[in-house]
Amino acid sequence: MDTGRGHDGAETVSGHGGGGPGATGRSGGPGGEDDAVALLRERLHRADREIGTPPGLWERVRQTPSERPAVAFAPLRRRPPATAFVVAAAVAAVTLGVWWAVRPGGGEPRPAAPPTVPVAVYNTESVCRGSHTLECGLRLAKDPYRRYADGANAAGRVWHGDVLAARCVVTDGVLVRDEQGMTSTRWYRVSTARGETGWLPGVRTRNTREVPVCTARESKL
Repeated sequence: MDTGRGHDGAETVSGHGGGGPGATGRSGGPGGEDDAVALLRERLHRADREIGTPPGLWERVRQTPSERPAVAFAPLRRRPPATAFVVAAAVAAVTLGVWWAVRPGGGEPRPAAPPTVPVAVYNTESVCRGSHTLECGLRLAKDPYRRYADGANAAGRVWHGDVLAARCVVTDGVLVRDEQGMTSTRWYRVSTARGETGWLPGVRTRNTREVPVCTARESKL
């Protein structure tokens, strides 16, 4: 019976007799399975001898958990939820709006423009109702309390069919008579689409809508 050493240093015993030239294994061939096992065992022994132990391995294994160096990990940064971002943006927008309204030097907010009433221009001369010539233009006055025919009292011209924006009316202006003899002391404070502002005599319109009476300040504009 042959003896040998296993990879852990303990003696092992082979299961066959002497390994002479005529010996056969259980497989019936020379050497058989026992020769293959012996060759494999020898290779394992050789590999075991060649494998080295990493430096300091046994010292680290013998250390207690308290003696091992602690490893610090950086905390994970969490992204803010989408709802928090929306709320923050809304708060910032409201804050900016309030600051813009009350900022130093911002001044008082501008008052809304007073409402106006559309008033159409009417020319009593039928030949001028379809013409836009200088001769068919009707004058706007600068002052409803001055002579309408005064050349220095002209603020612009309008034509039949023009729609003007009337802000207010005075009822005690200069008396004006049109070509058909109609008279009126009403004057409308109007603005044209071209940006001209002046006073239109009441005889130059057939207005049927209510227009507010001008204040003392408005009548002097």
